[in-house]
Parts: sequence; C-alpha cells; structure tokens
Amino acid sequence: MSVLQAIILGLVQGVTEFIPISSSGHLILVPWLFNWHFLLDNPDLNKTFDVALHLGTFIAVLVYFWRDIRHLLAAFFRSVWRRRAESTDERLAWLLLISTIPAGIVGVALENFIEDKLGKPALIAALMIVFGLVMWYVDRHARLEREMTALTGAGALGIGVAQALALAPGVSRSGITMVTGMLLGLTREAAARYSFLLSVPVVGGAAFYKALKIAANGLPAGTAVPFVVGIASATVSGFVAVWFMLAYLRRHSFAPFVIYRLVVGIGVLALVVAGVRSATGV
Repeated sequence: MSVLQAIILGLVQGVTEFIPISSSGHLILVPWLFNWHFLLDNPDLNKTFDVALHLGTFIAVLVYFWRDIRHLLAAFFRSVWRRRAESTDERLAWLLLISTIPAGIVGVALENFIEDKLGKPALIAALMIVFGLVMWYVDRHARLEREMTALTGAGALGIGVAQALALAPGVSRSGITMVTGMLLGLTREAAARYSFLLSVPVVGGAAFYKALKIAANGLPAGTAVPFVVGIASATVSGFVAVWFMLAYLRRHSFAPFVIYRLVVGIGVLALVVAGVRSATGV
C-alpha cells in the first residue's frame, strides 16, 4: 500500500464518516473502482487499515466535542453516584448509552456475516440508492422542530436500532441516525449533533474491539508510514467534516447528499452491468 493510497483512503474515511454517504461503503468502493489490487488481494490488511482509519475519525470527534464529552462523562458518573438522572447532561449521557447498545450487540454477533456477505459493490450501490430515497422523503416530510433535550429513552433506543442497520456498507451510520432523529422531530442540526456525539462510543468502541483482535500480530512489514499518514488524514478531514455538517445543516437540506448517493449508486451498478468491474469486488 502506497502513502498516496493511505492519504486518499484517510480523506475518504474522514469525510464520509460524518457526511451521510457511507464511510464503510466508500472504503470498499474506492479500491474497487481504482483497481487497487494490493488491498483487494489482502483482505486482512484492509481490515487492519480500516481500524486505523476509524481511530483517526474517533480522534477527530473527540477533539471537536471535547468540552461536551467532558461534561457528559462528569454528568454520567454523577447520575450513577446519585442513582438518578436529573440534569440535561445526565439525561443526554444515558440516552447516548441507550443508543449505543443495539449496534454493539449486532456488530459483535454478526461481524463475520457483515464482512463476508454485505461488502459487495453491487449491494452497496443498491443500499446507497434506497437509503438516499429514504433520506429524501424524511428530509421533506419530517417536522424538524425539536432539540436534543426533547429526545426520550424510546427515541434513543429507536436511533440505536436504526444505527445497527448501518453496519451494512452503503447505509451510512451518520445518515441513518440523523434521519431517525429527524423522524422523531429533531431539527437537522440537533439530529446531526446527536449523531456525532453518538459516534464517540460507537466508532471508538468498534475500533478498540477490532484493535484487540489484531494487536497480537502487529502491523504488516512496511506499512507503518502509510498507517500513520492514513490516521492523520482521517483525523483532519473528519474534523473538517463535522464542522461543515453542523454549519451546513443550520440552513440547508440533505438534497446534495441524496443526489450524490443516487449518482454513485447508479454509476456503480452501470459499471457492474457493463462488465467493467466485478459485482463482488474481487
């Protein structure tokens, strides 16, 4: 794997983790599209590098929301000590925990199935299109008038269940959590902020879980520099993506992301039908 490939994939991960166009889908489609055989022919290395890139976006969201995270952690432990959640921060901390649980359970239980069966370019393209249409419908018809403080435990669980669906590449974790929040009446910005805060335990937990599985073997020879560069690239681009989305959604709709998803999905299917690229990614 070259340094240039690491930079490109780091940028892809950082941007698509927080913009609702599917980071996992893009990390499969980009090597597939450019025919990067090194990654396609070494799936174990690809998985290891994926963990490194997720570490980069985890760092990005930690840096951006460090004040919020500090307050939420303090509030969580206060509520545990008192055995009740009273303040807004205490309630929000518990809501985020509730939203984390479904994806954690499904991710561990179905890890091999997800990696082996759901990472096919043709399926990713179909999910890009389908969820793009769902996003378009919700963006046009949801109430979009509530703030995060109005979210209930049932709503948080609903967001968590929806988030579990994003384990399929092509759906988008940030996208489906934002759309579910909007279905519950949250404003676009409130839904995005909740989604990004939720990425701290979800993305961080997933990266830590996978890192434990590969720690014993260490990094493959000659990959240290690309890994460091990829993490840095994902961190910087992820930070910019969070800032951009929160600013953009204060005044604008999801229309550009819907159009992008449809164009990419149709384009990938066209390449498969024309025989330019394999539907399975190998």
